[in-house]
This record gives sequence, C-alpha cells and structure tokens, in this order.
Amino acid sequence: MLQIYHVTTTRGMRVIWLCEELGLPYEVTKIDFSPAFRATPEWRALNPVGKVPVLADGETVMFESCAMMQYVLDRYADGALRPAVESPDYAHYLQWLWFGEATFSRPLGEIVNHGREFPGDARIPEVVDEMANRAADCLRAIGDHVAGREFLVGDAFTAADISVGYGIHLADMLTPERVPETLRDYWQRLQARPAFAIAKAA
Repeated sequence: MLQIYHVTTTRGMRVIWLCEELGLPYEVTKIDFSPAFRATPEWRALNPVGKVPVLADGETVMFESCAMMQYVLDRYADGALRPAVESPDYAHYLQWLWFGEATFSRPLGEIVNHGREFPGDARIPEVVDEMANRAADCLRAIGDHVAGREFLVGDAFTAADISVGYGIHLADMLTPERVPETLRDYWQRLQARPAFAIAKAA
C-alpha cells in the first residue's frame, strides 16, 4: 500500500487526489509540521530538505509531488488519467503537469514561506506582491487556455488538472482576489470532483 506523509493543504494533496481518482489503496500519515520535527534526522532521512510530502512504496521513497504523480501513473494507472505517449496531446499534458509545480505553485509557496520567515510587521509587502503577481500571470494563462474547454488537455480530465488544480486551490486561499472569472467554471468543476474533496480534507 502507498504511504503518503502529509500535512493538510500541502502538496501531498496532489498524490491523495490522484490515488482517489484511480481507486488505489493508500494510507495517509499526518506529520508534525513544526520546524523542530522537520529538522530531525529521522525526517531528513525521508525528505532531505525537511519539506512535505513524502511517498513510500515499499522500499521506494520519494519527496517531489509531481514526480510522485508520474511514478504512480507509470506503475499503477494502466494508462488512465493521461494521454498515450504517441498522442499529439501528450506533450501538452506534460507541459501542464509540470507547469502546475515549477511555474505556478512556486510563487504561491514563496508567499507562505515569506509569512513564516517574516511574520507580522516583519513582512515585506513588495516581496509578497511580486510573488502574487507571478501567480496572477499563471492564473490568467490557465483561464485563457480553458476558455471553451472542460479540462486542460483534450476532452478528458487528466493528472495535469490535478497538478494545476492544486495550484488554483493555493491561489484561492492566498490570493483570492486574483483568481480571474475566466477560471471560475473550470475551478468549480475541479472542486466538484469527490476525489478533490477527499484530498482537501485529508
């Protein structure tokens, strides 16, 4: 059984959502998100930079959420939730899968990190605004792309929607005024999926 070490609202949501969509058995272990715990040798042995999530599959241990998704899809999905490699949609699927983390979630994560390192009056508004502006560019790009579409790639829900959907979830929590109207219908479709609700609550 897949073991997912997780803290609510963090990137482990992606893997939980994916497992739910695929109907795969998994177990969530909630961890202590305190800096003290995440600095322990025991946790650093699982995630060398002290972050979450971690995925354990037998002796295989991973600490990067989009890589976890790709691993689970390759090993257990039997072609579900992604286009075939020979499909013209496959390149765009990969693009959006990794855009969700590398381009979109990064500035949102930096807003969280900044608030943790510079709480209260120590906060530097210009830094937060810059990160929020980068995220807003991503939100506009996603909104423009899904205009007239049900999902990001082709006509079907894929793991790319999970990756990007997690980023929208973060943006909706951190910068709700910057989530454009062009994105609202798509975001509502993602939130209506039972697997999303389970991952959000995990």
